Parts: sequence; structure tokens; C-alpha cells
Amino acid sequence: MAVVMAALVAAGTAVFAAAPGAGSTVRPIRATPRPSTKAPAVIAGSYVALGDSYTSGPAIPTQLGPDTTPPAPADCLRSSENYPSLTARALGLQLVDVSCGGATTDDVDRAQGAGIPAQRSALRRTTALVTIGIGGNDLGFSTLATNCASYTPWGPTRVGWSCQAHYTTGGVDQLSTAVARVGVKVAGVLAQVRERSPGAKVFVIGYPDILPPTGSGCWPSLPFRVGDLNFLRGVEARLNAALASAAAGAGDHYVDMATPSETHSACAAPATRWVEGVLHPAQSYPLHPDATGMAAMAAVLESAMESTGTR
Repeated sequence: MAVVMAALVAAGTAVFAAAPGAGSTVRPIRATPRPSTKAPAVIAGSYVALGDSYTSGPAIPTQLGPDTTPPAPADCLRSSENYPSLTARALGLQLVDVSCGGATTDDVDRAQGAGIPAQRSALRRTTALVTIGIGGNDLGFSTLATNCASYTPWGPTRVGWSCQAHYTTGGVDQLSTAVARVGVKVAGVLAQVRERSPGAKVFVIGYPDILPPTGSGCWPSLPFRVGDLNFLRGVEARLNAALASAAAGAGDHYVDMATPSETHSACAAPATRWVEGVLHPAQSYPLHPDATGMAAMAAVLESAMESTGTR
């Protein structure tokens, strides 16, 4: 948003007016400085993190609550070791983290629940850095995972023999249409961010790979039939493409988490995977980044910030 500059009136500038008639005395009149409408300068290191559970870090210790430092709504499932917190500590940033499990793009603009204000309320005109990782809940990640869960590697799924057939009934790919809507909504969120924090550098965070990019998966940890895997891979790829497009359209930065996580999906070895499967260890959450994943996502974000001159 363009900043309108008020005319600058230097302190002590004298404007002279002559009284009528010869020999009049010239008297200086001091001008009153007009208040400037220039936006306040950003505060170096001020960082606001917006997002859903892929940002907040459910089940990863230490979970923050109303009685912790910093305090957080318990329902947001926010970890002190999520990628915004790790990035802020590594780079010496002053973080305000309002990410919240279950958040949709609508929750940037409205209260998500009792004690969970609209995420945009954390944004200031002085904010220097904003990250936002959102859109999966708008698409219905959890519903998709539930509907497509298969009783065997070959079927059937909860919604019938084929998840792909269910979501393409009548020749219309319902999820492609839903992804397009997500892209529009994220573009609207980015416009709000720019309006409230006009001087901030904004990074849109993509989703890491849940499924490995090739192969037959790892049923039952990822309980999806082999025949649906390419369809599900395509859904996540289109979502990330929509996020990248929204970021480009807003003049913001997109951080690709899918490419660096290709060998760290939920089918990878426990010590190297970034995202857990449905069968998951303690202190992690199904189909979400674990502590290893959050540390890796922080490193990817820090690298993206360095490449754009943000750190």
C-alpha cells in the first residue's frame, strides 16, 4: 500500500508578510509543523508468525499454555520448539507467535474461539517480518485423510473402493476446485498482512511432503491404498503451487518445504523423517511435523531469509 507523504515544514522556517503601505515593518510568522502521515519505521527483528498446526507444532514439547512463558491458548497446541520459535532464537528475533491448530484462512480475520483472537491482531505497522503457513484446513486435510484411509493396501477406503473416484465423481475433480479457492483466500490474507504491516517482509511457508514422491507408500503407517497415492500426491502438490502463486502475486516470498522433505516423508526412518504417520511415537502428532521436522523447517526458512537479504 502506497504511503502518502505530508508536506514537510522545517522547524524554524519563517514566512514573511508585509503590511500595506511603504515602510511597513516586516514581521516573521512561524509556521506550525503539520503532523506527518508517514508510516512508522519497522522495528528491526520484530517477527509475527501466523499459521495452522503445521506451524504451531502439536504434541511437540514443550507445549505452551496460559501459565507458560510465553503464554498461549491451550487449544492452539503451540510448541516452544516449532519452526518460528527455533528461527527466532537462532536469529535473535522478537517473536509474536499466534499460530493455532485447526486455523483456517478465516481465522486470520476472526476469533478462532474463546481466548483465541484473530491472528491479524498481532500485526503492527512496525512489524519487520511475517511468516504464514496456512491453507491445509481450508482444503480439509483431516477429512481427506479420514475419507481416504484404506483397510488394506489395496482397498477399500472409507468412502468406497477408490478415494480418487470419490473425489472425481461426475468427471469433476472436487479437490482441484477446492485448491483454487484456497489460493484465492490466501491471496486475500496476504493483502491484509500488507495493509497492516506495509514494511514487513512476508514469507509464505509451503507444506512438507507427507507421502514419499514415488513408490508404494508405507501402509499402515500411511493407510492409503497404492492406487490412490499419486492422486494424493497431486493434491498436496497443487496446494503448494497455489500457495506459491498467491505469494508471487502479492510480491511476497514462497518457502518450498516439499522439495527438501522428499526423502523425509512419513515413510522415512524414525530418525530422519520430518512428518509422522498415523502410527506415531510419543510427543508427536499424526500426519504432522515432528521435532526433527520443525528443526529442519526452521533451517530451510533461515536459508530462505538469508537468500533474500532478510537476515
